[in-house]
Amino acid sequence: MSESVLAQLAALKLAPVADLKRKWRDLFDREPPPYNRRFLESRLAYRIQELAYGGLSEEALERLDAIADELEGKVTKARRASATGRPIAGTRLIREWQGKEHCVTVRRDDFEYQGRPYKSLSAVARHITGTNWNGLVFFGLKNQGRRT
Repeated sequence: MSESVLAQLAALKLAPVADLKRKWRDLFDREPPPYNRRFLESRLAYRIQELAYGGLSEEALERLDAIADELEGKVTKARRASATGRPIAGTRLIREWQGKEHCVTVRRDDFEYQGRPYKSLSAVARHITGTNWNGLVFFGLKNQGRRT
């Protein structure tokens, strides 16, 4: 983090509530909510960093929208599967198989294993083991058998 951002974050702890509310108005262009000091500090700290370094990625925003829709009961089956069944892009999945460690990188539309793209985790698991596997089960993202 840059010095100015760190200084702003440190200043939040020492600022009176009136100053926090004034900062809220500056950063959000609206009146602050009637919440406690701790909430104001944490939300202001997030906003300062968001403005300095950027906000959530487009993918993260889409996932949050999907989760919100699911909570409201508006989700189609296909969207629910894509929102909850796939790790976030950039995640590295590591699995030991027959004494060898295998590392897969989740990308936006596919998976990378040993420099090659694969359409699914199951395809990667099949390449590693030589047999058909559910990729989520093979990499420990889903329990095999019944859910409890």
